Amino acid sequence: DGEVPGVGPPANADDPEDYSPVLDPFSDDEAGPAEAGACSPALHDPGDEELVGETCADPAEDEERRRRLRAKLKEMHGGSESSIPQQAADRMVEDAKRKGLAEDEHVLRGEEILAARRYEWEDKYKPRKPRFFNRVRTGYQWTKYNQAHYDHDNPPPKVVQGYKFNIFYPDLIDKTRCPTYSLEKADAADQILIRFRAGPPYEDVAFKIVNKEWLTDHRWGFRASFDRGVFQLHFNFRLPRYRK
Repeated sequence: DGEVPGVGPPANADDPEDYSPVLDPFSDDEAGPAEAGACSPALHDPGDEELVGETCADPAEDEERRRRLRAKLKEMHGGSESSIPQQAADRMVEDAKRKGLAEDEHVLRGEEILAARRYEWEDKYKPRKPRFFNRVRTGYQWTKYNQAHYDHDNPPPKVVQGYKFNIFYPDLIDKTRCPTYSLEKADAADQILIRFRAGPPYEDVAFKIVNKEWLTDHRWGFRASFDRGVFQLHFNFRLPRYRK
């Protein structure tokens, strides 16, 4: 068998299975291997005053720099830290208002004050309330009593017949998850609390509504959808039938 150029005898001549080549020593013109740990940052004593001011960030100074940056951003954008996302929500509210109200609709104002809670994502996002524009639909209910005591020229008092909730979440972090709603007991038997949840950075928001049976068929106006940052929940109540 011929010898392979550049390959010396086995590293361990006594072991016929060891075919590792013998490495030639470095010549005078070649650099040898770097010292162990030469590519790692040097470990310094944190108490060395000469190094602290040059290579280490002081926590208090770092926080002060971030505070000044936040103040500058607030000044640039004309308001609070959340002014920009709120502008998007404000535009949504104005767009909804421009559509106007139907003859039997009224604006549902105010929200319920919920018990304080801590959200698991608060350390990452600043919680804020969503904007909303809700409507309540009212009409006459011709019960037997009302038929006996009222007529179309002298109608009975109007009652709530349905709601249209429009909650705005333009900056929802996870836009693939649809906001949800749930019903909770209220302090009065004829009322109920409806709570809306969406996720960061929005807090829950709740409203007190009339406690009646819903019509959950789309043919009767039911709608629950989330599109382009707007969660819509529209529903009407089942009304008692009457004979003229």
